[in-house]
Amino acid sequence: MSYIHKTLADGRWNKLTFYEQMANVGSEVERTIKWREKNEGYSERAFERALELLDLTIDDRKNLDRLKELTRLREALADHFVFDNSYESSDKSWHKYFFAFNFAVRLST
Repeated sequence: MSYIHKTLADGRWNKLTFYEQMANVGSEVERTIKWREKNEGYSERAFERALELLDLTIDDRKNLDRLKELTRLREALADHFVFDNSYESSDKSWHKYFFAFNFAVRLST
């Protein structure tokens, strides 16, 4: 498999805490939202990076107890950005969801 984030996929990602991983996923989701109206190509690439980081998070063994939430998150993101948004999520709801992880990272440093 060819990764966008090669050094992260080679094991560096697993050294991050769960909150750091999720904050990084959230950064790519924020970029996806930001670029959606300005440049569709940039937005799509940001979303691909977000999914890759989320997949690395799902594959990280320390997150096995969070597997249900993470796979549901992946499904909901794809629903919102690619499909019909049947879960009726919003950009604002994604901002709120990922803000908590950024806040947790800031508290821990």
